[in-house]
Amino acid sequence: MKYNSVFDIIGPVMIGPSSSHTAGAARIGLAARNLLGKEPKWAKIHLYGSFAKTYKGHGTDFALAGGLLGFEPDDSRMSKALEIAKEKNITIEFIEDNAATDHPNTARLIIGDDTDSTELVGISIGGGKVEITELNGFELRLSGNHPAILIMHNDRFGAIASVTKILAKYEINIGHMEVNRKDVGKEALMVIEVDQNVEDNVLKELENADHIIRISKIVS
Repeated sequence: MKYNSVFDIIGPVMIGPSSSHTAGAARIGLAARNLLGKEPKWAKIHLYGSFAKTYKGHGTDFALAGGLLGFEPDDSRMSKALEIAKEKNITIEFIEDNAATDHPNTARLIIGDDTDSTELVGISIGGGKVEITELNGFELRLSGNHPAILIMHNDRFGAIASVTKILAKYEINIGHMEVNRKDVGKEALMVIEVDQNVEDNVLKELENADHIIRISKIVS
């Protein structure tokens, strides 16, 4: 892994015990909540590899729950997240899955409420850092460490240009961008990591751009 600062080596400010199994898990849960766009009423969480073997002892269970509740990794309520979720009538099911994965710290979260649901796969890569590798069946690479916009759109000529034109208008710099589609002419997913948080008025303008279906954002 490439470290950018001494703080990456020491690890994040967090509620322990583990940067990979606790802080990373919290960030995966928080990313899932942000992508759903609201607090879920239920969650089914598949745990793989090391996550599946040690999730209770290393706090992965309460960390994922804390992320779903909107807690940052250093939130003092983190260790009580499972109890808080129960008090709020949020049903969380943990499933120890023995399927093979590319990384030992992998979780698949399927979350939702009465009207919407989201499914993602996240991995904790160490030092509290995470990557989101799948969203609703689309493969992607999202670090979770930078502000990001995820745009579901029709696979049509001009869709990408309409988005980048608006970002340029507001002087928003793109750090990483990728587009994935399941088939030609069907729905596609645009993933854009940017250098600053995107304001709601910009998101509203993006929502009204050509061929856009739905937009989610992850704040830094």
